[in-house]
Amino acid sequence: MSRRALYVETVIRTDLDTLWRYTQDPCLHERWDLRFARIEPVAGSPGRFRYATKFLGLVVSGSGTHAGESTRPDGGRTSALRFASADPLSLIKSGSGYWRYTPDGDGVRFVTGFDYATRWGVFGRFADLLFRPLFGWMTAWSFDRLRLWLETGGPPEELPLLSPSASRCRRSPRPGKDGIEPRVLDTLEQA
Repeated sequence: MSRRALYVETVIRTDLDTLWRYTQDPCLHERWDLRFARIEPVAGSPGRFRYATKFLGLVVSGSGTHAGESTRPDGGRTSALRFASADPLSLIKSGSGYWRYTPDGDGVRFVTGFDYATRWGVFGRFADLLFRPLFGWMTAWSFDRLRLWLETGGPPEELPLLSPSASRCRRSPRPGKDGIEPRVLDTLEQA
C-alpha cells in the first residue's frame, strides 16, 4: 500500500453491534455510502459481492471479497476486504482496505483505511491525482451521513445534501507511539 492510501475516521454515538450491522449489510450500506449505487452479495459465494457506482454520469461495476474479520481485545472489531474491477471505464483496477470499530465512551470510533492500484498507465496515474482526493472526500462525507442516520434516526435519503460534512471526519491517522504518523494500513493493528 502506498503512502497515498486513504484514511477516514469518525466517532458515532451508537453501539458497536448497530454500527456493524449498518456497515456490513449491503442493503443498508448502499443507502448511506455515496460511493456505491448498488451492492449485491454473490449467490452461493459467501463473502463475495458485486458493486456498481455512478460517477460523472458513468456506471462502473466491480466485485469484492470479504477478506476476514477479527475481534480485538478491547472489544472492537476489524473487517477487511479486497476489491477489483474489470470494467474498462473504472480508474480503479484493484485494491484492499479495512474498517475498524473501537468502543469509545458513549459511541464507536469508526475508521477506514484503503488503497488501490489504477489502470490506464500514465493517464491513470494523472487522473488519480484528481480522483483520489475526491474519493477520500466522498468517503468522509458518507461516514458523516451514516453518523447522522444513526444518531438522529433520519433516513439518509431524506437528509439535505449539505447536512453531512466531510470536514467532521479525521482524514489522516493519529500519530503513533513515537509521534510519527503510521502508514494507513499499519493502523489496522493499532488501537
